[in-house]
Amino acid sequence: MTTARTYGQMCPLARSLDVLGERWTLLIVRELLLGPKRFKDLVDTLPALGPNRLTTRLRSLEDAGIVRRATLPPPAGVAVYELTERGAGLEEPLAALARWGLALPPSPEIDPKTTRVDLIALSVASVVSPDKLVGLKEIYEMHVGRATFHIEIADGRMRTRSGPAPVRPDLEITCRVRTFLQLIFGGTRAVDAVRSGDLQVAVGTDELVERAFDLMSGTEIDYPVHMGI
Repeated sequence: MTTARTYGQMCPLARSLDVLGERWTLLIVRELLLGPKRFKDLVDTLPALGPNRLTTRLRSLEDAGIVRRATLPPPAGVAVYELTERGAGLEEPLAALARWGLALPPSPEIDPKTTRVDLIALSVASVVSPDKLVGLKEIYEMHVGRATFHIEIADGRMRTRSGPAPVRPDLEITCRVRTFLQLIFGGTRAVDAVRSGDLQVAVGTDELVERAFDLMSGTEIDYPVHMGI
């Protein structure tokens, strides 16, 4: 009989790490913060984890009441993993950890081409002050490089989710990864990116474009935007 690994301390942080401290576990939660995912989706976004370890980690998260299995409604009708209410409660602490990580210098051991703009958007959205979101109810759909994700603003919160918007978005834009990073961290103005053709707007007004990137760029973070992307 095996005993689950534990720090053996009656401390809230230690107990949290008993559940979440295994390698890859928080990254699985991170992916599910972007929305429900098929097993294959998780394998594809966490390739170094491998299907066997992924199965083990998911089982542990299910046992802890953090993740559950579900079936997407028609027409998709596919089996997915999603966060429970308890799991969704990890959004704020993970966002705080991501904010801390945004300012870390890049590692020479990590290929800059592994940058995922949906995860950058997830982190940045968590930084936006609720005061700036009062009265806003908008959806932005973004096609950045090969990634498609959407940002929902409602109830004073800004959330990033995978894939196209579930309804017609108020704003839909397309740009390269480098352009996106420069708009958020590099001081490039959205109006200038539109004029130069680096930012294409399929749906939405100039005012919406400006507001969307003003919200996301209002972070005092020195992120490396010139990383060979």
